[in-house]
Amino acid sequence: MNNLERLLKKFKKENKKVLSVFLTAGFPDIKTTGNAILKIANYADLIELGVPFSDPIADGPTIQYSSQKALKKNIDIKKILSTVKNLRKKVNIPIIVMGYLNPIYNFGLNEFFKQARNSGVDGVIIPDLTYEESHIVKNLSKKYRIAYIPLVALTTDKNRAKEIARTSTGFIYVTAVTGVTGARKEISRDLIPFLKTLKNKTSKPLMVGFGISKPEHIKKIKKFCDGFIVGSAVINLIRKRKPVETLIKQLKNALT
Repeated sequence: MNNLERLLKKFKKENKKVLSVFLTAGFPDIKTTGNAILKIANYADLIELGVPFSDPIADGPTIQYSSQKALKKNIDIKKILSTVKNLRKKVNIPIIVMGYLNPIYNFGLNEFFKQARNSGVDGVIIPDLTYEESHIVKNLSKKYRIAYIPLVALTTDKNRAKEIARTSTGFIYVTAVTGVTGARKEISRDLIPFLKTLKNKTSKPLMVGFGISKPEHIKKIKKFCDGFIVGSAVINLIRKRKPVETLIKQLKNALT
């Protein structure tokens, strides 16, 4: 059992909600990413590090912008895993790597999981990996004791969502909106009914992301899920060179 699995088990037992913060690794530079994680670790429950990619399918304008900036700094998987390894000397917070299949496949699937494990990565999310093609990744995640975290969209057929949920060894990433990432004023009206249905089909924790940006979002739907993922709202603050701690504390307070 790794850090993420222990956290999820502990929070479920204590009936607590999880707050995860997504950062694009290397934006605006890798040093800033490391420093941001050290600060965020004091307030959030887990960190997701995004691998910058030139041709994303799920990222909105904010994360696309941060990825392009990171790519210009030559940020890659090797540098990201090295950063995680160095951070492990200072933080115990679970860290998840979120990246598209292309860069991970080019790095080498087995090599990626091997180095991720040695660096202290607790979970992996690959947004464009389909259920039908996920068996190799699932086997490698099991081999290296890294949680495999699939995505389920509001448009996913309910029976298919149940099958996808069965593949998870961490939590289920549920997208709060149809479309790409990005801070929203309102969440989809379809989200709560979808979460209710999915809760009846799986015992795995449900984490809601895509569009979560303010305490009101969390207060509205927290009793229907197990936690939240916030990304674009935090990256916008980093882009403006503003501190992120205030927002994260507000979001964390909304969970209680």
